[in-house]
Amino acid sequence: MESIQSIKQRFEIIGNDPKLNRAIEKAIQVAPTDISVLVTGESGVGKESLPKIIHSLSHRKHAKYIAVNCGAIPEGTIDSELFGHEKGAFTGATSTRSGYFEVADGGTIFLDEVGELPLTTQVRLLRVLENGEFLKVGSSQVQKTDVRIVAATNIKMFEAIKKEKFREDLYYRLSTVEINIPPLRERQEDIHLLFRKFASDFGQKYKMPTLRLDQDAIELLLKYRWPGNIRQLRNIAEQISVLEEKRSISGFTLNGYLPSTSSTNLPAVVGGDKKEGDFSTEREILYKVLFDMKGDLNDLKKLTLELLKNNDTEKVQEENENLIRKIYGSDGEEIPEEESRSLAVLQLPEVHEEPVVHHPVQEDKYHFAEEIQEEETLSLQEKEIELIKKSLERNKGKRKAAASELGISERTLYRKIKQYDL
Repeated sequence: MESIQSIKQRFEIIGNDPKLNRAIEKAIQVAPTDISVLVTGESGVGKESLPKIIHSLSHRKHAKYIAVNCGAIPEGTIDSELFGHEKGAFTGATSTRSGYFEVADGGTIFLDEVGELPLTTQVRLLRVLENGEFLKVGSSQVQKTDVRIVAATNIKMFEAIKKEKFREDLYYRLSTVEINIPPLRERQEDIHLLFRKFASDFGQKYKMPTLRLDQDAIELLLKYRWPGNIRQLRNIAEQISVLEEKRSISGFTLNGYLPSTSSTNLPAVVGGDKKEGDFSTEREILYKVLFDMKGDLNDLKKLTLELLKNNDTEKVQEENENLIRKIYGSDGEEIPEEESRSLAVLQLPEVHEEPVVHHPVQEDKYHFAEEIQEEETLSLQEKEIELIKKSLERNKGKRKAAASELGISERTLYRKIKQYDL
């Protein structure tokens, strides 16, 4: 069995972090077997190195090694890419094509970004993992393949399973052994080491002296969170190598190449589930307010109908005061002056007794009474609309002035304008 140090030199892996060493050690141990491996870690940490190590140390090292980026293949063609298709299976299939699982028979397939696979493709992949069988697109003939699968993903798999975007049974088949690569921010001692390696490589590539960082630049390099991990560090080393004439880089110069740290240096909550109460509590409060408003409007309608039916002004006034106190608080709580004025707009008109002329009707008397009540109720709304329109006209559309004239709050006036579409 090869040592960790020799594997690092062979695959150009830089760093001495214990977590990184443990990941490489697990890859070396699992390589001689045929079990499936799932490599996890953030984007840009170098997950593609471990499948190469596993393949090169396995008994399949002389067979094919195929790396497939599942996130880069369109959903409509990924089944054809992985499993092949028959001639005429779909529009554009002018000939029979072999998929990766057929071509890599006896070798290793690396499925990068496996979490992006469509659910239908996940079912096909599960069958391959269980018994080595697959069907070409458009074919009914079962084919066999002997392929070792190493997968990688940067998403939280349990969250994807919870959201039903990834099959739980497939996850457990893929992750017989799971290897996690730590993010760069957790490998403090390796950051400067990696930067020096990249600076040296780009100095040779572009035929210019190698960059050197002063102490301030080194400290800034170590404090930065590196959300893009090794890929981002390499990119910045290349930018500075090409754009800076001075080969000694200060902290001020380096800071100009780093994206804003106002958000990236804040602590990140990784894998934390959002509490349902964070949103549902506000939603429940809003629903309660709306239901209370609905109840108050129903009480107001009943009060109006009672007035129209019985003409008992004193009783209605008493119920009106009770309703107001119900809306604004207990008996001891005073009604806000601003809202008290707003009630004046909604005051019920006085009802004068008029002689009632009885006409013979064929319809039910109760149905007729309901129509009268509906007409009277609508007339109240019309009067309110008329008052608001006149006030807005007099104040040339200025809502604040109109609200002051009507004796209501500007918010109440805005709600009325929106309600009546004025």
